[in-house]
Amino acid sequence: MTKKRTAIVAGATGLIGGHLVPLLLADPAYEKVVVLARRPLEGIASPKLQTIIADFGALDAALAGLAVDDAFCALGTTIKVAGSQDAFRKVDHDYIVAFARAAKAAGARRFLLVSAMGADANSSIFYSRVKGETERAIRSIGFETLHVFRPGLLLGERREKRTGEEIGAALTPFLNPLMLGPLRAYRSIRGEAVARAMKGAALSGGTGSHVHTYDSMMQFAGA
Repeated sequence: MTKKRTAIVAGATGLIGGHLVPLLLADPAYEKVVVLARRPLEGIASPKLQTIIADFGALDAALAGLAVDDAFCALGTTIKVAGSQDAFRKVDHDYIVAFARAAKAAGARRFLLVSAMGADANSSIFYSRVKGETERAIRSIGFETLHVFRPGLLLGERREKRTGEEIGAALTPFLNPLMLGPLRAYRSIRGEAVARAMKGAALSGGTGSHVHTYDSMMQFAGA
């Protein structure tokens, strides 16, 4: 009999995480889904759901005694929302790395991270450099399996308004078919598809480090 898993999710209230948590709760492969959040989730009730109200600056204490199998990270913000480059880095690097280390200490064998196209620790672009540095730090932690998802423009309903994304969403039906060859990786993708891809990758088996862009995400999403 296949052992049922426990998942832990950071970033559950965002665009991708908001789709991911219900998907995990509905999947019989998972017997428990632990959510790290600053406030209780709204509109989700399940006997499989455990919410930990946590300070991302003190995760070791919050996760003490917890045993998990799969860690899903959909944390992320923008420089505009964060208010400064330092505040952005605190969320998109420091908090994510702290979560990964705490999850590893709790027994996680698989880590699934939402990053971004263009992530490169050597980039001259601050946003891309932070994303790349975060990926590099996660790889150094030594998970048995690491899946990194690099979506292009994310589509879907967000709590905060992002004008650029709204314009991009309106143009997607026209632009995506034109993005061929190497440009396919930059195609816009719905947050729900990324969430499905994360769950699919977690359950796919295998070990090692893997980077997913548009085509492999759509494959794992079953689209």
